[in-house]
Amino acid sequence: MWFITRQLQPIPSVLLLVSLGWLMGASSSYGVQTETHEEKASNLKQQATGGLFQKWTFDQDRIDALPDGFEPGVSDDGPPATWAVLASPNAPSPPNVVAGSSNCAQGCYQVLMAKELEYEYPDLSVRFHTPDGAGVGGLILGARDAKNFYAAVVDPVLRKAQLLRISDGRGTPLAQAPVILKQVEWHSLRVQRNTIISKDFLEVYVDGTLILSVEDQALGLGQVGLVLAGKSAMHFDSFHAVPLFSHRPLSSPPAY
Repeated sequence: MWFITRQLQPIPSVLLLVSLGWLMGASSSYGVQTETHEEKASNLKQQATGGLFQKWTFDQDRIDALPDGFEPGVSDDGPPATWAVLASPNAPSPPNVVAGSSNCAQGCYQVLMAKELEYEYPDLSVRFHTPDGAGVGGLILGARDAKNFYAAVVDPVLRKAQLLRISDGRGTPLAQAPVILKQVEWHSLRVQRNTIISKDFLEVYVDGTLILSVEDQALGLGQVGLVLAGKSAMHFDSFHAVPLFSHRPLSSPPAY
């Protein structure tokens, strides 16, 4: 009797997943949710018109007043900062900027939060300037209130950037690194909170260069805004906030 042997080829993992999805129900076993082009367009339109894509230049706000749509706060019992819109013809987006001035002690954080906007995975950017050459400030995200948030701050004098988590008003440094600031009057700061599988991480860019990347999942959905640390004075302009609106693929999964 003759036996014909044939080498079995391994089943591709994608085929195995698809087969299991057919047997068990694709909605419960297939890891990537799919959406039609119509659903995708609708979701993107809702994100774009739902107030989550924001750009604040402060150019239409009243001089010597708080910018519209923002509320101040302080992380401890120290004196509140002064926040006001000022005229600045040399601003990146003239004619106005937001100026913050704080006289509280070291370890105190003064915030200016955008009201009625919450992001889970935001991409934030702002231009900043220290009019007196000294001051520490930057961006906040994941803010539950003025005592609980993430802060990415830059110290132009010491030429360093820090990423902090403030919980119940107390700051915990997550990371810091030296920065080489460009020889310009106005600098840029960008912070992005992203996720890969089950890990959340924050990235900080100063003048377009990636400075810090930290994994942390302590804080999630929250408000965004500006911050001053300790005794500081700083001007801000061109504040942008964009959400990471979807983890779904931009095209349908390929058919194998």
